[in-house]
Amino acid sequence: MQRVYDFLRRHPTWVDGFWAVILFGMSVVGVTGTGPPRGNAAASLGCAALLSVVVTLRRRMPERMLVLAVVTGLAQLVLDAETNPSNFAMLVIVYTCAADGARWSSRLALGAGLCAAPLAQLRWPEEHGSPLGQMAVAVFTMVPFALAWVLGDSLRTRRAYLAQLEERANRLEREREAQSKVAVAAERARIARELHDVVAHNVSVMVVQADGAAYVLDQAPDQAKKALETISGTGRQALAEMRRLLGVLRTGEHEEGGEYVPQPDVDQIEDLVEQVRTAGLPVDFKVEGTPRPLPSGVELTAYRIVQEALTNTRKHGGPNAGASVRLVYFDDGLGLLVEDDGKGAPHELYEDGGADGRGHGLIGMRERIGMVGGTLDAGPRPGGGFRISALLPLKPAH
Repeated sequence: MQRVYDFLRRHPTWVDGFWAVILFGMSVVGVTGTGPPRGNAAASLGCAALLSVVVTLRRRMPERMLVLAVVTGLAQLVLDAETNPSNFAMLVIVYTCAADGARWSSRLALGAGLCAAPLAQLRWPEEHGSPLGQMAVAVFTMVPFALAWVLGDSLRTRRAYLAQLEERANRLEREREAQSKVAVAAERARIARELHDVVAHNVSVMVVQADGAAYVLDQAPDQAKKALETISGTGRQALAEMRRLLGVLRTGEHEEGGEYVPQPDVDQIEDLVEQVRTAGLPVDFKVEGTPRPLPSGVELTAYRIVQEALTNTRKHGGPNAGASVRLVYFDDGLGLLVEDDGKGAPHELYEDGGADGRGHGLIGMRERIGMVGGTLDAGPRPGGGFRISALLPLKPAH
């Protein structure tokens, strides 16, 4: 049964054609019945045939079928082809144009339908009816045409409303997909910044210590041993931070007893400076103002900026470079100033972002500071060296 129903839905013209044949048969019986002929029988059969065509093709070409129905109705009036069952096609085409036709055809269908009943009553009045009764009959026969138009127009409105809801749902779905892509891109950028900061800093320390150990291995074994211990400790710290990042990626998965480390904060900047000093870079560290708890995002951003700035000093400052780190607690923010007296980074690294994977540290700084609504100034110092200045507000960015 379901297959039959699906077939009929796919071929609506066949369904309309079936009902058109039924309607034409009823009209033939009505016109050529046992009673005396009323009006022009041949014209009635011709009009019935045309109205059957209207019913058959009403969904494929509603506007044209409306015009054909109007012309057929006028021909009935002129040729004295009295109404018969095929005139039910008038109601059908009024409904179809109101539901599916162009707006002009909907208005024409309403006007033609409301005029059809009075014209038919005037053309073929009741023999023994009073004028008032004939007027009442005309008004009464106008009601079905009005109802047919109202039903069709209501269906049109409902379809438009459903189409609007579907379009809105599709738009929301597209917006959700776009937001998801933006969120994924932001998360990738965050993870890339974390990986860069962890790998670049710790590997840089390990490389410096390894070079130093190799240089003094024969002359000063104790210093080489100490450098190797630093390499080992730095490697463990890098491994722990990498595991922390992997733990963040595994949403909802927590390994008991894991070596995840807490997220770096401002209090750990002093340990970071000490680690850099151990690696051979002289660093002057000072804190101004009254230290106090800060938002976690600001704490992590401050730590990563200092970490990246000192890493850049080791990379680009030269063998005799020194650095200074200043943390200033303001009432409404945290100020950072990292300077060195080395030869400074190449111009393209802090202006254009570099190439071949270089210069991503300063790009990451700008992204981190932008996320908390802060400002960054990075560039060469007038007297030589490099300078990084940042202001991190305590209120979150909007």
